[in-house]
Amino acid sequence: MTGTDFSLPEGTHTVAMGLGDANGIMRGKRFPASHWDSICKNGNAMSIATFAIDMTCDVWDTPYVNFGNGYPDMHLFPVTKPVSMPWEPGVAICFARAEGMDHKPVPIDPRQALIRQLERAADMGFQVNVGTELEFYLLDPETNLPKDQGIGVYGLDRAAELEHVLGPIRREINECGIPIEQSNPEYAAGQVEVNIRYDEALLAADRVVMFRSLVKQLAQAGGYRATFMAKPFFEESGNGFHAHYSLWKDGKNAFADGGKLNDTGKLFVGGLQKRMAEIAICASPTPNGFRRRQPYSFCPTNASWGIDDRTVGIRIIEGSDSAVRAEKRDASADANPYYLLAADIAAGLDGIEQGIQPGPMCEGNGYEDENAPSIPLDGASAVALARGSEWLKGVMGEFAYEIYLQQAERELEFIASQVTPVETQRYLVNF
Repeated sequence: MTGTDFSLPEGTHTVAMGLGDANGIMRGKRFPASHWDSICKNGNAMSIATFAIDMTCDVWDTPYVNFGNGYPDMHLFPVTKPVSMPWEPGVAICFARAEGMDHKPVPIDPRQALIRQLERAADMGFQVNVGTELEFYLLDPETNLPKDQGIGVYGLDRAAELEHVLGPIRREINECGIPIEQSNPEYAAGQVEVNIRYDEALLAADRVVMFRSLVKQLAQAGGYRATFMAKPFFEESGNGFHAHYSLWKDGKNAFADGGKLNDTGKLFVGGLQKRMAEIAICASPTPNGFRRRQPYSFCPTNASWGIDDRTVGIRIIEGSDSAVRAEKRDASADANPYYLLAADIAAGLDGIEQGIQPGPMCEGNGYEDENAPSIPLDGASAVALARGSEWLKGVMGEFAYEIYLQQAERELEFIASQVTPVETQRYLVNF
């Protein structure tokens, strides 16, 4: 990017550079600092298969990259200035963008789906700001179970117990250029939430990808395994990814009027409501993600909306004009932030362009709101709705859409073909 300063911090001997893959997992390479100038100028080759592998790194034959074309390369270029990683002296990290060998964007790069919607918003005169809240578990790496016990939500005693690992996560990720606002214990043993300050949507999505990677690294250094898996324990709270949306024009919040949600904001909510079911697969990419969608779990089971209500699918926060926003609450912490934000923003912009009014506002228990549109509560229903959505294909791009849904279908088949320990325990001896 012309004019961007990619110079290395003093004392850097190694640069880690990566981007988000098809699942929003950060993948890339490490380079000696002596090679950095060449990378900035010429890029670094990496297989386009990075955008086609699944979360286990299995490589699949896809319509865009396959055995027929030999899984060709793309080039990675830095998009942010490298910053030092405090826990690894001499190592700097930066985010990358992908460029095809033809010097054009890679069609199956998830980042491109979000870029297209932000360009559309800009044409409408808007900048999209997004704040993200991600929940995750800190587990014993030997047992994959929490080291602590009981629910300590918001408890400062529990926070102090975890400070030896959460403190570095807050401070050192903040030093890496991701502005952390706060952390707190969540509604299960081992579960925590960390909030990232809102910013321009593409930067917010990039930060989610890097944040999840850095959390895992810092947790490992502190003797824990961090997981953003949606529902590691069925009987315990799931891991959510709450996204807070606002549109800005001429330096002002376009959703706000006297600290209240205005007509533009309501139309954005109307668009979200209309498409929330179709884009459920972007919010919960695996069958496990739909295990979160249980009544009275603080994960929504419909597309209801309301003011400061944690039982609805779209929670409206009011206050000062700068604070007014729409929080969409259905996504799981393992969601690809590019597809999630791109689809949500596309739906909201449709609402504004097409004058889509939201349904009746929920003023009570969102789980019992009979007027609210339904959303999928299982993976098979979500995939079926996505398969029937030309709109979603247009948002994601044809090839990216196909790769993403093929993976979702494989995951459904894989989970359905397993005999679980619970089944064996209940049925093997008794029948």
